[in-house]
Amino acid sequence: MFAASNQLLWSMIGLLLTMGGTFLEAYGITLPWTWSQHGIQTFSLGVTFQIGAVLLVGCLGGKNAGALSQIAYLVMGLTLLPVFADGGGIGYIKLSQFGYLLGFIPGAWICGLVAFKARPRLETLAFSCVCGLLTLHICGITYLIISYFFQWKGTENLTLMQAILRYSWFALPGQLTVVCAVTVIAYILRHLMFY
Repeated sequence: MFAASNQLLWSMIGLLLTMGGTFLEAYGITLPWTWSQHGIQTFSLGVTFQIGAVLLVGCLGGKNAGALSQIAYLVMGLTLLPVFADGGGIGYIKLSQFGYLLGFIPGAWICGLVAFKARPRLETLAFSCVCGLLTLHICGITYLIISYFFQWKGTENLTLMQAILRYSWFALPGQLTVVCAVTVIAYILRHLMFY
């Protein structure tokens, strides 16, 4: 599908976008019909653009570039480079929410696989992003369950159901909003780049 140099380029772009997206909070704006009364106001979606970056590189670079960029991201974070939200280091492995970071790899791969199965249309790109997002959450929830058996950090104050609600369910609306933005951006860029 892509030459190795293109995949390497998309991997680097994905790595940079993921690192930047980690620290960039996602905001929405109020609905247009309320602008005359209150003006245009922004509000936090409660998530960052990190997952959006993971899915975008899958949609634009394909499965291999998406997975490679996330492998590089995890290696950088686990080797003490402060690219994760709370820094970095090998100790992240024993955090209950580390499974969501691990889920970036299969999430980006699945998103890239599905995104290039058909022509780039809004619905196919949205479906690929949702598949990647669900894969990421399945990995995260699985890791949460494992972390409760081993009593890793992050499990002491929450029940398993509270942790799933906190890390998956409550984040999902904001993440789905970011998926909508990623879908539109990927659609436009795929058409501009003629692939």
